[in-house]
Amino acid sequence: MKATLNALAGAGLPALGVKRPWLVTVMNLLIAIAGLVAIFAIEVRELPDVDEPVVNVRANLPGASPETMDAEVTRILEGAVARVSGVEEMNSNSEEGNTRIRAVFNPSSDVDRAAADVREAVSRVQRQLPDNVEQLAVYKADEDAEEIMRIAVLADEMSEQDLATIVERDVVPAFISLPGVADVPLFGSRRQILRVELDPGRMSTYGLTVTDVRSVLIQAPLDVPAGSFRTNDQTLLVRADAAVDSEADFGNLLITDKVRLRDVARVAYTPDDATSVVRLNGQRVLGVGLVRQAGSNTIQISEGAHQAVARFNAQRDDVKLQVISDEAIFISGAVSEVLRTLAFSVLIVILTIRLFSGSWRFTLVPAVAIPISLLGTLAVSWLLSFSINILTLLALVLATGLIVDDAIVVLESIQRRQKRGEGTSASSVLGTQSVFFAVIATTMVLVAVFVPIAFLPGMSGRLFREFGLVLTVAVGISSFVALSLVPALMARLGKSEPPIPGQLETPNIFQRIYSGSLRSVLTYPVTSILVSMGIAAAAASVYTSLDSELLPTEDRGKLNMFARGPAGVGLPYTERQSNQIEAIFQPYLDSGVIERLYSVAGRWDPNIIYVVGTLKPWEDREISQQELAAEIQPQLSQLPGVTARVYGSNSLNMRGGWRGGIQFVLLGSEYEEIYAAARIYADAIRERLDSVDNPRIDYTPSQAQVTIKIDRERLADLNVSIDELAQTLQVMVDGARVVDLNGRDQSIPVVLKAGNNRIQGPNDLVNLFV
Repeated sequence: MKATLNALAGAGLPALGVKRPWLVTVMNLLIAIAGLVAIFAIEVRELPDVDEPVVNVRANLPGASPETMDAEVTRILEGAVARVSGVEEMNSNSEEGNTRIRAVFNPSSDVDRAAADVREAVSRVQRQLPDNVEQLAVYKADEDAEEIMRIAVLADEMSEQDLATIVERDVVPAFISLPGVADVPLFGSRRQILRVELDPGRMSTYGLTVTDVRSVLIQAPLDVPAGSFRTNDQTLLVRADAAVDSEADFGNLLITDKVRLRDVARVAYTPDDATSVVRLNGQRVLGVGLVRQAGSNTIQISEGAHQAVARFNAQRDDVKLQVISDEAIFISGAVSEVLRTLAFSVLIVILTIRLFSGSWRFTLVPAVAIPISLLGTLAVSWLLSFSINILTLLALVLATGLIVDDAIVVLESIQRRQKRGEGTSASSVLGTQSVFFAVIATTMVLVAVFVPIAFLPGMSGRLFREFGLVLTVAVGISSFVALSLVPALMARLGKSEPPIPGQLETPNIFQRIYSGSLRSVLTYPVTSILVSMGIAAAAASVYTSLDSELLPTEDRGKLNMFARGPAGVGLPYTERQSNQIEAIFQPYLDSGVIERLYSVAGRWDPNIIYVVGTLKPWEDREISQQELAAEIQPQLSQLPGVTARVYGSNSLNMRGGWRGGIQFVLLGSEYEEIYAAARIYADAIRERLDSVDNPRIDYTPSQAQVTIKIDRERLADLNVSIDELAQTLQVMVDGARVVDLNGRDQSIPVVLKAGNNRIQGPNDLVNLFV
């Protein structure tokens, strides 16, 4: 025996496994241990990281029309962002008082570096913007993206402004500091402001202008450092404090020698005007959303957010946070389902080997190769910065059947030699050697099939890159295990069985069935070929008739609804429409199919309604998300004064979002010409395509406007500047934020505006004293 092994010492890896079994065993154990360590270190997510780096720029110019925003703000910021390296796509929205620019970078760009470059570009052109541009900010997220978590803030015995203060001071910082969170938008928040409501009639009586009142208010928070007194022993700071913060103090401010602010205005601390209304199951609440950065992990963000919610609820009894929806629930459930499928596939493979081998001893050998190959694949995946996701787990499920092929081939070759009477060690080496190049060849063929998947172009390539490489790694490791560990085990577990003359092995039922089918195919080869070709032709014909899509339909346990009212309507109109929409969802809420109904009137703009219905767990309901949407959509389509659609989200946030599945861009030199062509195109889509519902045009020029023609010569004759006129119009029509007060442990804006019912229409503007 020893001489035989010495003769085979140069046989390579199989001989090493037989001659040095402990060395090979330790090598395979190291692979398994590395996989066990990787299980606790590798990232878990729904899909591979295929997010496009997106950076948003937002700016506000109070009172500006969409045309003014486009000409004076949007175009300047677009030009700055367009010069940033790596920008692949850019679009912008110019609306009343605000602009939003969305820049998509190439997939290889780092979102942090891209955001820093955009901030630098914006800062270079900031001086070109109007002086009263506010809240110019850059975000590392798609502002139109849906939140991955929604949280309701409930407080029964607290004012709206106090609740808003607590949320902005304690809740938002706890969430925005979580790794991967890009933004924490608030909905239904009405922070405290100091409202100064002017009486235009009394101001005219006293001969006062808006500029006079504004100049006094700007000086209200006066707090000037005046230096310090220094002695040998101490330093005494000198602070000149003339700040006022109470309503009475503001009312006593002198505008002229004889006129105080209270004589021409009403001063009061009040909640700010509502920009959105949020309800949870019909109850008024404050809504908090979590928007993730591109490339961040939803599950990790969810875990951190739940911990932050638990800490906050433990600290306060008067305010409670309640999680309304969480995308991580579906992701964790999907990953768990795939893990169960993987466990079942391993079990089925082992039982199948046992069924055909007829021996638990021979079943043990390839059964050991399965976990080692899977664990080794996880270790390599971690080294390659891959993640455990649905696609990589599906790759492991597919690989479970492939990684035992090499082990079975080697096992059968060794077992055949042992039945001839060869020694266990010699048969293990010679049997493995006889199929060595066959194993290598099959491995290379599989690698040649799976590797190109990782290099597909576009979104598909980024999505299936990890899938193809994980399969390649699994097949490669399985070959190493088959050529090293299997002969080492068979040298110890195998048994030499010299053939007995005249005794034939009795085949089992599966062997008899296979033998009969093989005999039939060899007897009628032409018929076998024709049947095979017929099956292939039938498969090809069926393939051409099948629908193709990137992602299947998903029941994520959440129903979304997006509705848009006419341009220019106010929040009260939108809130009334939201009540009608909630009434359609109410029967499903009462029956328990929908557990929580979360609605936002004024989601992005005052005319937009957004509703999220969180469904019961999958096992507790009989109706699917798609069936429920099909029942609700016809009722929503009958609502007058609003266009509404129900949709479900998916893993890639594609096909079915509130923007719809297909977007087109029309180019031209004039907005009016483009808009006319877009209307013709939209009408043609409605007439010819039944599969497309409610095509929408982003450009909406239908909002009513009042144009004031300014005579510059008359202004000059009256010694009135353009700035004074502009300030007067802005304050009296829409109100203006004059200054911030730093008191009461917060920053409180001072808002100057006309009193209620003082300016009711264009005719009242002609009587303003400038």
